[in-house]
Formats: sequence, structure tokens, C-alpha cells
Amino acid sequence: MSVAVVGAGIVGLSTAAALIDRGVAVTVFERDSPGNGQSGGSSRIFRHAHDDPRLVQLAQRSLGVWRTWERRFGTELVSSDGAVAVGPAVQRRLEAMTAVGGVAARLIDGAEVPRFLPIAAGYDGPALVDPTAGAIRTRAAIGSLTRLLRDQLVTDQVYAVAPRPAGAVEIVAGGSTTRFDHAVICAGRDTAQLARSLGCTLPVTLEAHIRFEFGVRDGRVPRMACLLDASGQYGDVGAYGTAQPGSRAYAVGLSRPIAVADDGSIAHVGAFARARQETCTYVRRALPGLEPQPVGSRACWITRLPWGDDGLAVWQEGNVHIVAGHNLFKLAPWIGTAVADVVVDGELCDELRPEAELGSAPAPRR
Repeated sequence: MSVAVVGAGIVGLSTAAALIDRGVAVTVFERDSPGNGQSGGSSRIFRHAHDDPRLVQLAQRSLGVWRTWERRFGTELVSSDGAVAVGPAVQRRLEAMTAVGGVAARLIDGAEVPRFLPIAAGYDGPALVDPTAGAIRTRAAIGSLTRLLRDQLVTDQVYAVAPRPAGAVEIVAGGSTTRFDHAVICAGRDTAQLARSLGCTLPVTLEAHIRFEFGVRDGRVPRMACLLDASGQYGDVGAYGTAQPGSRAYAVGLSRPIAVADDGSIAHVGAFARARQETCTYVRRALPGLEPQPVGSRACWITRLPWGDDGLAVWQEGNVHIVAGHNLFKLAPWIGTAVADVVVDGELCDELRPEAELGSAPAPRR
């Protein structure tokens, strides 16, 4: 069996690694450096806190694979710093984690947040702490998987994925046209375009986002939990934060996306500058332990499904599987395993079917 994986972000690399472990011949196509698109940056948040209990369970499974990879590659991939969440979703998400079981999360008073995140101000209201969450070391993860797959990586842009007789799949790239038995598309913002070449229209909304890195005033704090802030106490938009490797900087992003025009361009001039100003204002109010001006930034695209910010699904067109969603880094080890299973065994798990709407946001309470 031969499989083409289109896209060498964390999902594509995870899928290729899982296929190789099953003895499958894999070729990974990536037009840029691996992990330099939606998977780019120095850190992501691993969390169990979700509105959909199914994602809580899948996060548990994924963490198991992260730990297995740490032993395999000999490096830390998910820190032990934990995460704190504040805002109206805290109680609901704790209920989801409790329903699944096995997650050591608990409620705390918002004034206790600085115990877990010393750079933070206190919050007025309940908070949640998940000690088994942490910062994903994204570059270590991408680097380890890239080294594992170095003989399978092809640096080229894929222009079309086309079905051929007898179930074969043709990959039309810039420098080659090659047939494979199967293909997996997980190419970030290009995924929907490649899906259209197969006659599949994905319900994906394209947006842009930018997060900023701020230095720690004291130079280094040994332990800084990740932050999920939906409280509204420090601005009219939610925010998230995660420690950078070395704990001398902290990355902060606001949950308000940057609009994209129909042609894929940024819709409003100055949107990134406004995001920078708003993020700096948030940091001064909510995270006084950080320097007020950023020392770095990371912009990326967002591919969001209509049923929730954590939405995830896999579409199937013949021998081609198409992965789309948002906030996928933390679940990538499990996604890769599940997609490899369907390629080899032929049966897509129920959770990943589009009709399952995995990652659904709860209906508003009346």
C-alpha cells in the first residue's frame, strides 16, 4: 500500500508517523518547511477543558500518545505546568471533564490564579485548574517527527488530488505527477481548495489570527500555567496564553479573529496593528508580570468549522481522506492514529464523521 499525505503540519506528520508504524509506504508533500503554517510558533496549549465531552476523552487519549512520543524521541513535548481557565464556561467544562472521568481538574477561587500563574492578576469569580494540562513544545514535536520522516518528505506544492480507475489517486505537484493507493489531505488553508478538486465542498471559514510574545518582568518564572480567559474582566474579548520554552516569555492571543475577504486577503488594513494594541492593553491589565510591549509575534490562518471553535471532522472521497478543523495541535497524535487506522482498515470512526459534529459548542441556555 502507498499513501500520499498532503501537508506536513502537525496533523500530517502525525498521520505519516502512524502509517509508517503500520508498515505503510508514505510520501509527505509540503511546499514550505514542515510545521511552518498553521502549526507554526513555539508553543500551543494542551488542555482537557472542552465543551464537548467527546473531546475531553480524545484529549486523554492524545496525551497518552504525547507521552509515548516523549519516551520515543527523548524530549519533553508537553510541559507539566498545568492550565487555569476563568469565565462563564468554567463550570460547564468541569462538568464535561467530570462526566468523562480521569481528569484531575478542580474549581478554585479566581484570586488563587496567581498561585499557578505568577504573572497574572487575580480574577473576580470562579476558576478551574487542570494540573495535567500544559504547554506543547511545538518545535520539539515538529522537529522530532520531521527527523523521523526525513526520507518520506518531498518539498513541493500539490495543485490537485485526482481519483483514477481502480481506486488509485493521482497527486499533481509542481515537479511530479504520481499515483498512490490512498491520499490524506491536511494542508491547512489549502485543504478546502484541494477538496474542491475532488468535488467536495468543505464548510470551512477562513480567518487570520496573530499572537504576541511578552518577556517576563522577573526574567524567568520556573512554572507558568497556560491561561484560558473568557471572563471579560480585562476586555471585551477572550484571551489565551502559554509559556514559551525557557519560561522567559509568555505568548498571548485574543480570541477575536481577523476577517478575511472572499479572495483570501486580509479584509481590513491595519487589522494586525489593532490586534497588537488590544493585546498589549489586555496584558497590562490581566498579566502585570509581563513586560508591556511584545518581543515577538506569530501570525497564522484559522480554518473553522461551523459547529464550534474546536470543531473537527474527516471527509472521505473514495480513497482520499480530508481532515479539517481548528485547534487541532493538541489532538494531533490521536488524529494521526485514527486517520491511519481508516486508511489501513477502511472504517472511519464515528467521532470523526462530519455528521457527528465533534467539538460542538453547547446550545445557549435560556
